[in-house]
Amino acid sequence: METITNKYVVTTSNIDGAPNESNFTICEQVVSLKVLQPAGQGSDIVVVVKNMYVSIDPYQINRMKSYSCSQETVSAAAALLPGQAINASGVGRVVSSTHPEFKEGDLVSGALIWGEYTLVKGISLQWLQKLDTNLSFPLSYYAGGVLGSSGLTAYGGFFKVCKPKKGDKVFVSAASGSVGNLVGQYAKLFGCYVVGCAGTKQKVDLLKDELGFDDAFNYKQETDLNSALKRYFPEGIDIYFDNVGGEMLEEAINNMNIFGRVSLCGVISEYTDINKRAKPDMVAIVYKRIKIEGFLSVDFMDIYQEYISTTIKYLQTGELKAVEDISDGLESIPTAFVDLFRGNNVGKKIVRISQD
Repeated sequence: METITNKYVVTTSNIDGAPNESNFTICEQVVSLKVLQPAGQGSDIVVVVKNMYVSIDPYQINRMKSYSCSQETVSAAAALLPGQAINASGVGRVVSSTHPEFKEGDLVSGALIWGEYTLVKGISLQWLQKLDTNLSFPLSYYAGGVLGSSGLTAYGGFFKVCKPKKGDKVFVSAASGSVGNLVGQYAKLFGCYVVGCAGTKQKVDLLKDELGFDDAFNYKQETDLNSALKRYFPEGIDIYFDNVGGEMLEEAINNMNIFGRVSLCGVISEYTDINKRAKPDMVAIVYKRIKIEGFLSVDFMDIYQEYISTTIKYLQTGELKAVEDISDGLESIPTAFVDLFRGNNVGKKIVRISQD
């Protein structure tokens, strides 16, 4: 195989509102593998990966905007230009390599693209790692899922940011999403009282009947979020794990206990509508001495081994459940992404590009 034809998804323009399928198109590029012979040094080192699973994440919308302050923070949040390949967490198999640590046939996870193949090189090589196939977990778990960025985000955001105590009363928004469902499960396993909110009866039932949440409610059926939170937390909230921002954040703060902790993981309600930007009661924050902290998964690399060993143990014992929403085929990526903002996903959204 001297060349590969690579199809990949790109945006057709900047997206400054709610995304739709027309914002995306599929490009095609022929890549020569001759440049990989022989192995080079530095920038010449390339690992060609045939993508199997790629992660679909809502934060990517901020990279697709004409401007977002997030684009100036870390490389993973850098702006995406129309027509540019979209990098994301993923899993694949090495088909060619000039890197001494990776050989043809290796299963790997790392920064791939929304495409059929990824040429991993430069700074992206530091995130590429071989998978331990002896564990026998589904490969999708590593594509930004429970054994990938979502798992680390949930574990670190809860344990390192919230610093829970047994018996704490925990509220999780977007609790059926890729991070929220794991936060709730980690919190229950730790010994907390956990309530989640979601947008459909199916999701609410999942939280209560399958994932072990103490209670859950459909926020779309609540006309008064403040009253709803008082009903589910008559003694107040100790920890709020926020995935949505907006009014939910405002009302959670109104119901927080003294020395409450708010973990700001995401603000999906604000990503596509600046009019939903939260205006929390600052007086309540001051006098209740509430701690509010934003974070990124990369902040938790110092506890990675603790997270991965704990999570593997829970998965092996069945105490932790991985909830995945998998679509098939490169062509399904635009709809898979748009569905995140329509509330159509349950658990971690992943697209399967190929079986092998």
